[in-house]
Amino acid sequence: MYGGITLSMLFWSLSFVGYKVAYRFFEPMALIFLRMILASIFLYFLIRFTGNIERIRREDRGKFLLLAFFEPLLYFLGESYGMKLVSSTTGAVIVSTIPLFTPIAAYFLFKERISWLKIMGILVSFAGVCLVLIGPNLQLNAPPLGVALMFLAVFSAVAYTGVIVDLASKYNSMTIILMQSIIGAFYLFPIFLFTDLQETLAIKPSWDAVLPLLFLAVFPSSLSFIFYTRAIRAIGITRANVFTNFIPVFTAVFSYFILDESFTGGKIAGIPLVLGGLMLTQLKFKKKSAA
Repeated sequence: MYGGITLSMLFWSLSFVGYKVAYRFFEPMALIFLRMILASIFLYFLIRFTGNIERIRREDRGKFLLLAFFEPLLYFLGESYGMKLVSSTTGAVIVSTIPLFTPIAAYFLFKERISWLKIMGILVSFAGVCLVLIGPNLQLNAPPLGVALMFLAVFSAVAYTGVIVDLASKYNSMTIILMQSIIGAFYLFPIFLFTDLQETLAIKPSWDAVLPLLFLAVFPSSLSFIFYTRAIRAIGITRANVFTNFIPVFTAVFSYFILDESFTGGKIAGIPLVLGGLMLTQLKFKKKSAA
């Protein structure tokens, strides 16, 4: 389970690089819509192959509509347009704030207790993220609109986790992600028609354009969500979302190897802090029984 959620964070971190490559060919709305179409096709055949076919209960249909409204619709509207305006590392550090808001939502929605150990682990981990990604001048230079759009994605992700907890107890991960991808594609279709259709039809098909799109559809949009949903079922939304702090760490590493960014002392010091904070959130202390 921990290996699966770590893989999901790895794929999501690579999506920040994938955005920059895919934007050479696609506009944001076209990229989101085509991702959902390809993800739906991939998940459908995966479910048919594995035999994990489930019927959606009538009483849960509204919840699936709400789930897809938060993610992919609102989340990807915020993230995709935000990533046109901010750098990959800035986008990653904003997304890493999801764990700071999730415990508050979990407390009010599910009465999930927030222990001091969890709070400490979240803060330590986020401090490591800041060391990894914030420069010597202690500033994140990014357009306010881009930052606002990325925070739209953050709050959508928090709301998404609030809805998915109930569904994860009733359906397997592949069913949930397939339904959110299909419904999300229907939500996005009319927006795509009025924004990016003409530009998309003008694209000349090539592997350079198709490969980043396929990667984003299969790995971040499908497999990552499957692993993430299973983790929520096993360890709860607060613990699962703390793992999003891996995203900017992985992004920093990929930026070093792929984009030739320097690996600063802050990054070297920050990565152990991120991992240490994650370990703190996973610790449990048993009360001693009375003699």
